[in-house]
Amino acid sequence: MDLRKIKKLIELVEESGVAELEVSSGDESIRISMVTGSPQAVMPATAMPVVEQQETAPASPAQTLKAPMAGVFYQAPSPEADPFVSIGQQVSAGDVLCIIESMKMMNEVTSTTSGTIREICVANAEAVATGAALFVIS
Repeated sequence: MDLRKIKKLIELVEESGVAELEVSSGDESIRISMVTGSPQAVMPATAMPVVEQQETAPASPAQTLKAPMAGVFYQAPSPEADPFVSIGQQVSAGDVLCIIESMKMMNEVTSTTSGTIREICVANAEAVATGAALFVIS
């Protein structure tokens, strides 16, 4: 990849505030990750297989529910309706917490755990990326 293109990608990541960007073109690929406010560019010389790593977090009283897909976050089924959940509300595993509109499809996001909604991390009708924090449940 051309050094100018790499610099432009780094600037794009810094300006947009995304945590990570990966671009592949033929045998070349680049991953730019924002770590404590500074970009890191990783450029393998040849294409490398992607290995998924599973994170094992210690048991914590509060869990963060993350967006399963990119799209637009909605707290209620319609603009006139009450939100699915509010801060301080008890939820059970499987309860609908929000909707993410992706590719004109309304996708319900359900709780993976039981507990109390401690924080709603996203404003209504705000765009979210895959993996963005939506709710903190304890």
